[in-house]
Amino acid sequence: MTSDTPTTPDEPGPRPGPGSGADRGISRKTLLRAAVAAGAAVPLLATGGVALARDDARSGDGQRLTPTPYCDDGDDLTPDQMEGPYFKPNSPLRTNLVTPGTPGTPLTVSGYVFGRNCVPLSGVLLDFWQADDNGDYDMAGYTFRGHQFTGATGAFALKTIVPGLYPGRTRHIHVKVQAPGEPVLTTQLYFPGEPRNSTDMIFDPALLMNVRGAGGGKEGTFDFVLNVDGDTGPTDPPTDPPTDPPGGTWASGHAYTSGDRVTYGGRSYHCLQAHTAMTGWEPPNVPALWQSES
Repeated sequence: MTSDTPTTPDEPGPRPGPGSGADRGISRKTLLRAAVAAGAAVPLLATGGVALARDDARSGDGQRLTPTPYCDDGDDLTPDQMEGPYFKPNSPLRTNLVTPGTPGTPLTVSGYVFGRNCVPLSGVLLDFWQADDNGDYDMAGYTFRGHQFTGATGAFALKTIVPGLYPGRTRHIHVKVQAPGEPVLTTQLYFPGEPRNSTDMIFDPALLMNVRGAGGGKEGTFDFVLNVDGDTGPTDPPTDPPTDPPGGTWASGHAYTSGDRVTYGGRSYHCLQAHTAMTGWEPPNVPALWQSES
């Protein structure tokens, strides 16, 4: 495997000014109401608090950061950014970009994808790519490249490493986000407290993740708000994703990821969370892992 080391930054663009949401509080109640209305399973922290991706983002010096765009009245969509020169199509379907022995600081990025009406979006394609620990992009293969789909709650999770630096850019992760049958949002995610954030001409504070230490690694959270309306009725199923998740007959011993589709007993199911199947975990028996589509 070879890597192309970038010698020039992604094309610079104008730095955005402060958004209209910069002086607003974080609408936790709005998010909770949307999650409950959609039947989403709201994750809880060990303390009993709600684990939302927009919770209390602060910079390294303790200053309050501009909050991630949040669902309210449709005016706080996730901003787009340039694709850059290192995107490759046809990335593998996977939620873990790290292989044994991969150098770098472990990083988990998780969150939700909402529509502008605050409904979590299922079946959304998220295609991630980034530099390795040395700041290199793999242009020969698919190292640190992969796509996945949101589950029924609109949730996603990615295992990777903190990307390295290269000339002209601050640390960032690229992502394309596409709701079923809708246009693609191309954007980038950033890390708070990075010295180069102030000199990177592409950096947008609205795209800062919340990042905290987690043992020997880091955990980042971010919620996307797309310019689409989510389905609000239980009898209005989503359309197929732009790239079909894998399907087939359910099989014990198979490793499934969120969004996978299977058939069992003449019915169709989609996977709600990643797991390795075991005898006794057939889809009708474990509604926490599988949701019927028929």
